[in-house]
Amino acid sequence: MIRLIAFLGNPGKEYKETRHNAGFLFADDLYQNAVWKVKFHSAFYEENGRKILKPMTMMNLSGTAISEAASFYKLKADEILIVHDDLELPLGKAKLQKGGGLQGHNGLRSIKERIGSDAFYRLRIGIGRPQHGDVRLYVTSPFKKDEMITLSALFTKLHAVMNTLDNPVTAEISV
Repeated sequence: MIRLIAFLGNPGKEYKETRHNAGFLFADDLYQNAVWKVKFHSAFYEENGRKILKPMTMMNLSGTAISEAASFYKLKADEILIVHDDLELPLGKAKLQKGGGLQGHNGLRSIKERIGSDAFYRLRIGIGRPQHGDVRLYVTSPFKKDEMITLSALFTKLHAVMNTLDNPVTAEISV
C-alpha cells in the first residue's frame, strides 16, 4: 500500500510548466482543491490517510524531503510512490513500476541515497528525449502548447491509476 506520494519538480515560477516539472503539473491537476501546508521542506497535503508531497528543494535534492517524511512516518521504500518526468518514455506515455534503474535522473538518485533504497514505486511520466542539444536545457524548457494538450490527456488517464494504489501493479498508460 502506498502511504506517501511525492511529485517531483523544481520550485519557482520560471520552472512552472517545464518538462522537469511533469510531477508537479500532475499533482496540481490531481489535487486541484488541495490546501497545501509547508512540511518536510515541501508543499504537504494529506488525503485519505496518504501523505502527498511536492518537495520545495530543487529537483536534484528531492531526497531531503522524501527522507524526512519517510523517517517521520516510519515508511518502508515500497510504501512510497515517486511521480517524475522521464526522458526514456515518449510524451503521452507513462509507466507505473516498482524499483528500476535511475537512468541518470538526479532527483531519483538523491532519493535513493537519502532513503537507502531504490525499491520505491515510480510513476514515470514520459517527456521524450531531445533529438539533439543539451538534455539539461531540454528538461528545464517549457512544454509547447500541443505538448500540454497531450500531457493533459495523459493526466486524465492517470487519474484512474492513482485509484489503484492500495495494491499497485505495473502498468503502462498512453494516449
